Amino acid sequence: MMTDPIADMLTRIRNAVRVEKPHVDFPLSKVKRGLAEVLKREGYIWDWEEVPSEPARQLRLHLKYGPNGERVIRTIRRISKPGRRVYSGTTQLKPVLGGLGISVISTSRGVISDREARQRKLGGEVLCEIW
Repeated sequence: MMTDPIADMLTRIRNAVRVEKPHVDFPLSKVKRGLAEVLKREGYIWDWEEVPSEPARQLRLHLKYGPNGERVIRTIRRISKPGRRVYSGTTQLKPVLGGLGISVISTSRGVISDREARQRKLGGEVLCEIW
């Protein structure tokens, strides 16, 4: 039984990037779709798509690499966990690595990056950090 599907998604992405796979698949959910959209908007992946399969639909991320095969996603880390939820208000949201990375925030308006959360003056649950 999987207790943390977001951590499973991040681990699959981390493992796929390490072996330089072109894409990675995992079960679809609304939060995962929102996380994939944030990764695309921020330039960490090329694109994402929903793949029909049995018993449930899959989400496929097309991973992005540099011209010489360097990784775009170097580190991806879960912040808020089932045993310890981490919430942050607008004033507590600080840039990751001085603006070189992003935090992904689950807000009342959907899943957005920390930059968007500061612009919209929204706080929420800090899902993960990526750089």
